[in-house]
Amino acid sequence: MATKPSALDGVTEACTDCARETLHKVRVELRIESSKPENAEYSREPYRVATCMECQTETTLRMNNA
Repeated sequence: MATKPSALDGVTEACTDCARETLHKVRVELRIESSKPENAEYSREPYRVATCMECQTETTLRMNNA
C-alpha cells in the first residue's frame, strides 16, 4: 500500500528571519571540510540542514562535534 505525501511535509521549527514557528524541510548531508584534495575523502562530516519554507533561510548544524 502506497502512502500519499501530505501537504505539511516537513518539520515545524523556529525561524530567526521569520521570528515565528514555520514549516522547514530538513535533510542530512555530508560536507567535505578539508581544503586539501588528497584528504577530501577522509574529511566528510554530517550536517543537519533545515530550510524555512516561508523565507527560504537555510540553517546548518554540524552533527559530529568530536
